[in-house]
Amino acid sequence: MRHQRVINHLGRTSAHRKSMISNMAASLILHKRITTTTAKAKALKTFVEPLITKSKEDSTHSRRVVFGYLRDKTATAELFREISPKIADRPGGYTRILKTGNRIGDNAEMCILELVDFNEAMKTGEAAKPKTGRRRRPAKKSTGEAETLKTEKKAPAKAAKSTKTKKSSEESAPEAENKE
Repeated sequence: MRHQRVINHLGRTSAHRKSMISNMAASLILHKRITTTTAKAKALKTFVEPLITKSKEDSTHSRRVVFGYLRDKTATAELFREISPKIADRPGGYTRILKTGNRIGDNAEMCILELVDFNEAMKTGEAAKPKTGRRRRPAKKSTGEAETLKTEKKAPAKAAKSTKTKKSSEESAPEAENKE
């Protein structure tokens, strides 16, 4: 029975899993958003959120503890300089998982894992709001009006083409005279 067996081993040995999660955490911290499978994202979320909480207290000890997990100087520096001041007042929930569908090759469920405070589009909320309005059928036009509208649309396009051809023929004529 698998009672209390919470960790997802992700089909890897413990050393490979720790190394992979550490590298993914460093990438998440540096790029603020990564695309991965949902299983890996859930495992990474439980790994990275305590590190972000630890980074709220900027001391030598907490830096060394975080570096022990991440094993990347630039990611550790980025976490303490850029990320921790932005999330200082947030009590938790620093990451967001957005499911994107299944991968074509093996049908694995894919998602985007991102840091919550660094997605500007989600903060504003303007892009997410759909246009409000009713869908209506366009007003019916009589056949005579519809035909005149079609001919008016076609006529300016033909006139524009004819003016372009006239200009190009006029430009080429002086060049031919200069050559002689």
